Amino acid sequence: MNQRSIGVFDSGVGGLTVLKALMRRLPAESTVYLGDTARVPYGTKSPEVVIRYSLSNARLLMRQQIKLLVVACNTASSVSLPALAKELEVPVLGVIEPGAQAAVQVTAGRVGVIGTLGTVNSGAYQQALAQARGGLEVMARACPLFVPLAEEGWTEGEVVEAVARKYLADFEAFGADTLVLGCTHYPLLKGAIARVVGPQVRLVDSAEATAEAAEGLLRDGGLLACAGAIAEHRYFVTDLPERFAEVGARFLERPIERAELVDL
Repeated sequence: MNQRSIGVFDSGVGGLTVLKALMRRLPAESTVYLGDTARVPYGTKSPEVVIRYSLSNARLLMRQQIKLLVVACNTASSVSLPALAKELEVPVLGVIEPGAQAAVQVTAGRVGVIGTLGTVNSGAYQQALAQARGGLEVMARACPLFVPLAEEGWTEGEVVEAVARKYLADFEAFGADTLVLGCTHYPLLKGAIARVVGPQVRLVDSAEATAEAAEGLLRDGGLLACAGAIAEHRYFVTDLPERFAEVGARFLERPIERAELVDL
């Protein structure tokens, strides 16, 4: 069992930031990544549709003999974890709970959250933060243009900073001391976001927190790969594998030699 892969899915390429964090923290672990590129984005879809898509993604990954499922999509994590945990026989980990836990460890009491419209409207981060620590003040804002900017490689420059200033202006008045990057695309824009909010605001990357949580789950379950194991990394997509490989290489910061097209 411990030589099986970690399964990771997202609606597209954004979850590769989570995969990158997993690879860096757990270099002996093999992975299987599924990008549902035919049905992206999830952030504008209803909870019922996102749950249905998440279950179909998980079933494909379970056929690849995985030992842990990481839902590397904030929107899917916000609505589908109970349904996934009920159906699957392996541990299921989303990105919201680890991100919230990381935020409460560093905040002085005022937390900002940015994400897709679906994630923000779900209230999942707000609820997770409240459960992790009472008395926090939380402000959440949707930043939909950050996703296409990241995918087009527009991560720096005047246009990016102008968009960031527009989206993030309210956080200064709110007095946020911590800002959760509640979308897997947003770490690519971390530099621009940090300059806009200023050095007094701590940025929390839920990808790094999720990788740490995954390591803990595997260790507690006796499922860590043997030291020195040779890791293999496979990629599946539901549309445009060439485009996925091209854009995904920027997110992963390493070449993606092959992405296999699958039908869900």
